[in-house]
Amino acid sequence: MHIAVSGNIASGKTTLTRMLAKAYGWTPYFETGDNPYLADYYADMPRWSFNTQVHFLAKRLRDTSEIGRTAGYVIQDRTIYEDAHVFARNLRQRQLMSQRDYDCYSQLFRLLTDRLPLPDLLIYLRGSVATLAKRIQQRGRSYEQGISLGYLQGLGDLYEEWIAQYPGKHIIIDADRYQFASSSKDFLSVTEQIDGLLFGLF
Repeated sequence: MHIAVSGNIASGKTTLTRMLAKAYGWTPYFETGDNPYLADYYADMPRWSFNTQVHFLAKRLRDTSEIGRTAGYVIQDRTIYEDAHVFARNLRQRQLMSQRDYDCYSQLFRLLTDRLPLPDLLIYLRGSVATLAKRIQQRGRSYEQGISLGYLQGLGDLYEEWIAQYPGKHIIIDADRYQFASSSKDFLSVTEQIDGLLFGLF
């Protein structure tokens, strides 16, 4: 069983993934910051956007393949689909990736994901730009401090387009409203929604 957590930068994906893995005894797959292009990417997006996206694509394809071979329940921090439908599209729309690179990336993505099954459940964390910007500032990652509000908004708009057309089973969690990291009541509300979809009668 494959459960995935999706959402914008600083929406709480890693935190929720860790909490759900512990609560349910699921095997977690975390999004790591080990992309060797990331610091260069934030410093010069047009130059490094293609390299960064291809590296993420390769890693998430490897993770998805490993998840498919793992017994039991697995929960993944961010999916391979967000890379193409949100991040690469945003880069192209903002002219931070050339049309040539975007076309090449998109073709590669389609070839690699054509036969991949969707997660059994997708949990989408919807957060406002104000909340995301506050969390980015609080966690203090140096390479994230140059992220603009416009960039976060562009990602957010594309996330909304993607989730509106997402064909698989999913739930939407309001990351502004539910403070699951600090409130056991809010976390219980999240798990009740998950239980209803995964273990409910209908």
